[in-house]
Amino acid sequence: MAILGFGKKNTINEDEQLKIPVSLGVIMDGNGRWAKKRMLPRSAGHRAGAENLKELCRNCGNYGVKYLTVYAFSTENWSRPTDEVNTLMDLFVEFWEKYDPELEQEGIRVRFTGDIDALPDRIKEVCKKGEERSKHRQKMQLIVAFNYGGRREIVHSCQNIARLVKEGKLNVEDISEETISDNLYLPDVPDPDLIIRPSGEQRLSNFLLWESAYSELWVSDCLWPDFGFDELTEAFRAYTNRDRRFGGLSKEDNK
Repeated sequence: MAILGFGKKNTINEDEQLKIPVSLGVIMDGNGRWAKKRMLPRSAGHRAGAENLKELCRNCGNYGVKYLTVYAFSTENWSRPTDEVNTLMDLFVEFWEKYDPELEQEGIRVRFTGDIDALPDRIKEVCKKGEERSKHRQKMQLIVAFNYGGRREIVHSCQNIARLVKEGKLNVEDISEETISDNLYLPDVPDPDLIIRPSGEQRLSNFLLWESAYSELWVSDCLWPDFGFDELTEAFRAYTNRDRRFGGLSKEDNK
């Protein structure tokens, strides 16, 4: 199993048979509350949260997750104070400039999902360079949802489909769920098997609304900057014990 080079190494119990999701989604929530508890500015919480993304990457690489999608900045986050938004943008640039060499060493491909074209030029440039530099990496894909909204993604898909119909390339009668999936931001990324939300909030907050139709959900009271190996392992234990029926009957019911 891959061990990323970020910080300390955690040990997996090889005797514990855990079912590991192929595709994992994480809503990185609780930075502000983490800072408030320590009487620190919100910017300190966002910095701690950004640093913890390294830990998550390392632990997911350790466990063998193939696709990791993290909710970094939503379409609604623009309503926050300007200073806070600017801090988040600066942290975004700083993170990729500082840690991309380590991602390269560990074979992690970086991709971005969201309304990237609407971002400031310097952020779009980081996204473009990050994807271009890492497209050959094959060990794990880190998908960063930035300026992302699930409803906006569905609208984006519908607009693409409408263009196809207008151009005579698609009949209305042929539009299916698969058609919508094929026109999302990153149609090749598998739907998340599991979505984790730290901070105790029990909602999706506009994250992967279409893709999460049959995702398992796991909520932790731990705030995001403190979410580590033990919490991730606990989530995987819970996931291992879930009976994923996808609308059908359980194995017990079929007996």
